[in-house]
Amino acid sequence: MDNNNNGKGLSFEIKQDIAKGTYSNLAIITHSKNEVITDFAASLPGMPKPEVVSRIVMTPANAKRLMLALQDNIAKYENAYGTVDLGEPKATYHIGGFGSGNGTKS
Repeated sequence: MDNNNNGKGLSFEIKQDIAKGTYSNLAIITHSKNEVITDFAASLPGMPKPEVVSRIVMTPANAKRLMLALQDNIAKYENAYGTVDLGEPKATYHIGGFGSGNGTKS
């Protein structure tokens, strides 16, 4: 499947098994000096503990670019559909670091 719909003229191919996506409702983020590691997990009823479904490893610069792109897209989403309600504020807490960094679970 070719995708040419990102507005920047980039053309890339996405395989069918990837195109359907993977559900995640939990992200665990850790970092070292050179990498930002995000484990996406699914916490579902009947499961004894969340299962990591994907791990993405990025440079800190690319992680920051992703953060900015997400902020931009959420702003556009909220302009079109209204504010995203987060419900009750969830506690954000730190988990053991990777290398010399610290991690955040959200």
